Amino acid sequence: MDSLLFQPTRLGSLILQNRVVMAPMTRNRCVGNCPGPQAAEYYRQRGSAGLIITEGTSPSPNGLGCARMPGMFGLDQILGWTRVVQVAHQGGARIFLQLMHTGRIGHPANLPKGAQLLGPMAEAAAGEIWTDAFGPRPHPVPLAMTEDDLVRVIAEYVQAAWNAREAGFDGVELHAANGCLLEQFLNPHVNRREDRWGGAPLENRTRLLQSVTRAVVKAIGAERVGVRLSPHGVFNDQPPFPQVAAEYAWLSSRLSDLGVAYLHLLDHSSMGAPPVPEATQAAVRDAYVGSLIRCGGYDRSRAEADLEAGRADLIAFGRPFIANPDLPARLRAGAPLEAPDPSTFHTPGPSGYSDYPTADRASLAPAPALA
Repeated sequence: MDSLLFQPTRLGSLILQNRVVMAPMTRNRCVGNCPGPQAAEYYRQRGSAGLIITEGTSPSPNGLGCARMPGMFGLDQILGWTRVVQVAHQGGARIFLQLMHTGRIGHPANLPKGAQLLGPMAEAAAGEIWTDAFGPRPHPVPLAMTEDDLVRVIAEYVQAAWNAREAGFDGVELHAANGCLLEQFLNPHVNRREDRWGGAPLENRTRLLQSVTRAVVKAIGAERVGVRLSPHGVFNDQPPFPQVAAEYAWLSSRLSDLGVAYLHLLDHSSMGAPPVPEATQAAVRDAYVGSLIRCGGYDRSRAEADLEAGRADLIAFGRPFIANPDLPARLRAGAPLEAPDPSTFHTPGPSGYSDYPTADRASLAPAPALA
């Protein structure tokens, strides 16, 4: 009998063909902020996953901080994503659109005309960001979001969720990780606002994420909504803070009350970030009643161990899916995995994107049973 990793399972009202999740990964291939035929081919090739979570996609022109990042606020974008959904479904996968507003992580050179770089406060993030026009540039100072801006961005998330359903997506994931807008508000070093959207009280700093989640749940249904979190993450200038474990356990309980379909817990320690302590992960697991996806440096052995122990319900794989479009079959057969080329992770064109081959069928034949 197959291990839990390869068995069908339920996610909300959906049946997944296995518990292998394709993690959201920024690939920077959407010229004009719209997914085209190349993106459709990329996702088609990976349609054997149980669940595909797309690359981060902005609900607003203001959230397009990264070069060649897709959006979900225009008709051409809805049509482009519709083609992606159709081919992903042909492979049996369910697919969620990750909604990611970059907030202060961006540059005006990457934004469309009329868009503004916004953040919790008028303070620039440390480090640089790539622009196609000028190469790497320091993060500029964003505009501090006003009350009107915050009300507007909640409405933009709702409209993007409606657009995702129009395109045929099975649901949306709200990206509150990796230093993007929703996590910027969660961090007490980044968000020192003195109004109801920030400061010391947890209720204030989590208000934007809770408000967005509540509004999107009301619009498309809780069973169609997931949330991604990265406690202890430091990516995109998110300084650590001592209350992180308590904050994320508290937040997970609130998201559980909203009935979202899943929490997606990210640990970047395999890429050099501080690890998420097991106690924090256990606290999230205890506080949240629902499906838990864990992501970060997994191989088959560790994935199966965490599923068997009940530490997760689904396992997300990121970089292994880049070079192994048929990853579930390779994992199941115990076949060798190809290594991706990091120099092509974020470059335009098909190289290192949709040109990785699938394994030879003979190499993926099930091993003979022992006599």
